[in-house]
Amino acid sequence: MLDPTRLSFFCAASILLILTPGPDNLTVLTRGITQGRTAALSAAAGFALGNLGHTLFAILGLSALLASSAALYGAVKLAGGVYLVWIGVKLLRSAGTIDTRGNPELARPLLIFNQSVIANLLNPKVAIFFMAFFPQFVSLERGHVAVQMLLLGILFVLLTFLFFGLIGWFAGSLGRWLQQRPRAGRWLDRIAGGVLIGLGVRLAWPGR
Repeated sequence: MLDPTRLSFFCAASILLILTPGPDNLTVLTRGITQGRTAALSAAAGFALGNLGHTLFAILGLSALLASSAALYGAVKLAGGVYLVWIGVKLLRSAGTIDTRGNPELARPLLIFNQSVIANLLNPKVAIFFMAFFPQFVSLERGHVAVQMLLLGILFVLLTFLFFGLIGWFAGSLGRWLQQRPRAGRWLDRIAGGVLIGLGVRLAWPGR
């Protein structure tokens, strides 16, 4: 179904894009450092699943609608930014207690997973990216364009979880070391909240 040459280029390009610093992998990194491996892997899984949602949006044409409507694009972008800021403020207010020992409520895997899915789906830049990126690796001669895009989307989801998971795993090791040093942990909690607030403001800022 998929062209082998196009598929190899797709994998290489996807890995580079996944590892490029951005809101999602930075969130996984900060989750791992401040809340441990389980939290980071939960975030990685949430962001990966969100990418599958964007794949379906692209197939159904919703991404094209976002691209053609400046008002809709701006509204979704603002909602995503506000959501990231809200999470960041919660982390700042809980500084020093967001690790799994101090405040298990904030580190619940399902909660983190859901937050990550929502944050990813509310980022219209991801939707536009999928609409622009995937068609480059689809072969019209092989037919079933929607099926090809779905397969590419599933592969992108798997690659995202693999590499985000690795980031979270190693960040979790650093987090365990920091848990034994509460003062450093408190500052990292504040930094984590500040990073998310900054990413949210950047996402919602007009003209970006």
